[in-house]
Amino acid sequence: MSDATLKTTPLYDAHVAAGARMVPFAGYSMPVQYKDGVLKEHLWTRENAGLFDVSHMGQARLRGVSPLSAFEEVTPGDFIGLKPGKQRYSVLLNKKGGIIDDLMAARPDDDGLFVVVNGACKDNDFKVIDDELAGQVRIERLEDRALMALQGPKAAEVLAAHAPEAAGMVFMDARSFSAFGTDVIVSRSGYTGEDGYEISVPASEAARVWTTLLADERVRPIGLGARDSLRLEAGLPLYGHDVDETVSPIEADLAFAVSKKRREARDFPGAARIAKELAGEVSRKRVGLVVLEGAPAREGAEIADEAGNVVGVVTSGGFSPSLGKPIAMGFVPPALADVGAKLKVIVRGKAQTAEVAAMPFVPHRYVRKL
Repeated sequence: MSDATLKTTPLYDAHVAAGARMVPFAGYSMPVQYKDGVLKEHLWTRENAGLFDVSHMGQARLRGVSPLSAFEEVTPGDFIGLKPGKQRYSVLLNKKGGIIDDLMAARPDDDGLFVVVNGACKDNDFKVIDDELAGQVRIERLEDRALMALQGPKAAEVLAAHAPEAAGMVFMDARSFSAFGTDVIVSRSGYTGEDGYEISVPASEAARVWTTLLADERVRPIGLGARDSLRLEAGLPLYGHDVDETVSPIEADLAFAVSKKRREARDFPGAARIAKELAGEVSRKRVGLVVLEGAPAREGAEIADEAGNVVGVVTSGGFSPSLGKPIAMGFVPPALADVGAKLKVIVRGKAQTAEVAAMPFVPHRYVRKL
């Protein structure tokens, strides 16, 4: 895709003015880093508050007579039981139990279901939902809204100065209210493993809200580079890399997305396969890896057992700024998935020692109670 055909978010001019290096991502021109660079941005978010533009994501309202029950036809989560003011992580499944996309769905108010999906997948996601739930729900794509994420240990203090209601929220709460002189949809969640918020605002107000938040000395703009290293340390999968339509929630270590009620009912796409995998009939598992010697193992690097037999592949990998060593995620057979299992990663033709590590690599700091 050429630069001329790339879409831009409502914050594009703000990124350019701040000296961001812009790159193509999910069909958009997005900031990969600012003047400080990825390493400093990563560590700033871990210690202070980082502000991310995630307006490329797909936002929508699902409305209808029973949008919560209808949504259960395409996901394995308990949405009928989703209480007002709450948000749930889930996956959109194909008929074979493969992951079409992972997503967040919330009830910030009484206006149906508020859904946020990945930017690269949004057109297909909304088509799948529309095709499968035709006549049951109406999808209103919120193209006139921007989305930003405020992440880090100081995020709550920063946002409370502008949105006092946010201070009373805990992890996976979602609410609609007025802040910054406009209407906002706020969830206490994110993609870094840190405490923080995702904030949906009218596109026309995005630049003003962005500038207002950055006026706080505790906040700096953070690009896609640090977003990726932060989520890797947090053990969070990236769609199209760690998960895709061939991977089930069980293989992806996302079994929590399949609620107990739905496991018993087996009334979701691919339920037969997923039931077998939950019972132990799974051929591969997503695991964390620490590379004990040599260079970082990047996506596509082969994983081998101690005898040198190729047993899997790295799906995400890089250097961990917080830990000071290379880490990765990938798929291996269940027999080699236990924490501490000795493996090798093949980097530029050289076998390097690695071992399976518990995820997250860096502990999550979500605020689950006040």
